[in-house]
Amino acid sequence: MRHRHVSRLCFAMAPLLAILMAAPVRADETGFADMHNVRKERGRICMSDHYHYGSGTGATKQAALAAAIQAWSSFTDFEYGSTWASFKRATGKSVSYSASSGGWSADISARACK
Repeated sequence: MRHRHVSRLCFAMAPLLAILMAAPVRADETGFADMHNVRKERGRICMSDHYHYGSGTGATKQAALAAAIQAWSSFTDFEYGSTWASFKRATGKSVSYSASSGGWSADISARACK
């Protein structure tokens, strides 16, 4: 008796499964990038006027920059997905540094691209 119930459930779910399998699969994206205007730049799709920011500190300029890039990438990944989270692919980048007795701070901004 239980076996027939499971078979009916599987049979009933088959159309839904077929639809889901036929749906286009997007890379790791949250869908929130669609809220912003995008344009093609150097072969990439980039946000045309929306910047993300990151800040970091470290004993050296390089360490502070790495921390700022990690902050930028983490937030961009959270908001739009990993497809958009590469700082290397980003455009409109700016970096500023400041020194303190404890090391360096870096502040960056860039428009995400995929």
